[in-house]
Amino acid sequence: MRLIPVALALFWGLNWPAVKIILSIFPPFTLRVLGLGSGAVLLLLLARAKRLALLPPRAAWPGIVVGGVLAVAVFNLAVAWAQLSTSTSRAAVLTFTMPMMSALLAWLVLGERLDRRRALALTLGAAGVAILAWPVLRAVFAQHDLAATKGLVFPLVAAFGWAAGTVYLKRWPVAGHRIVVTAWQLAVGAACALAGVLIAGESFPTQGWNGRIVVALSFHIILGTAVAYWLWFVLSERVSATVAALTTLMVPVVGVLGAMALVGDRPAAADWWGFAFVLAGAALIVLNLGRSRG
Repeated sequence: MRLIPVALALFWGLNWPAVKIILSIFPPFTLRVLGLGSGAVLLLLLARAKRLALLPPRAAWPGIVVGGVLAVAVFNLAVAWAQLSTSTSRAAVLTFTMPMMSALLAWLVLGERLDRRRALALTLGAAGVAILAWPVLRAVFAQHDLAATKGLVFPLVAAFGWAAGTVYLKRWPVAGHRIVVTAWQLAVGAACALAGVLIAGESFPTQGWNGRIVVALSFHIILGTAVAYWLWFVLSERVSATVAALTTLMVPVVGVLGAMALVGDRPAAADWWGFAFVLAGAALIVLNLGRSRG
């Protein structure tokens, strides 16, 4: 049990450079169909093994669809496009503005109090994003490189999708077992990605395969998606929310270090300051949630 938080941080954190490697030959929609679809199948098999009803209540479907579109489809597709547009370490940390976006949306939508801790977290996160965004904005205005904005916009869209889906499901909770609900949300995300495959005319890659791609794809499907979700449910059922919160906090740290080791990312000095501000803001939000619920 004590190794599960470490395993989750490794699986989800190293999933960032794994996806970067896979995207060297896989189109983004095709990759997400494969990854999300496999995660949905594994969770449904797990639900079957636990003798759970595989279909949630009829009233749960609107929440499943909305959550699946926002927190699964938008998040995962934007993450893939982010990795095609910027470094893995920058994408991982910018995407981790999602706890701060969740706090802001909860204040606006749910009326949750924006206390000093959350206000400070939002300030730190905004400072970190500003530092990371400065080279992008400079390229846009000085060199008229509009393509550079993708590396800033896509991670923030991913974070917003996750945060909006989380707040929606908090405002309108979905009935049903968490394993089954999450499985069908992954299935909704896979269906959205499949629609993208058909519209974009993507196809399964037949060239460019090597041992590195095979290992990365196997890791992504088995450990980074399927096993990670299963371990998450085991952890959330048996330990306090503080431990779960610490697990999510370790993910971008592992992602940055993994990107440096596996895909050759070399963050600049200013990037490290941006990473530190974003992670500090996320820590204030996440660890406070752990204390209030644990």
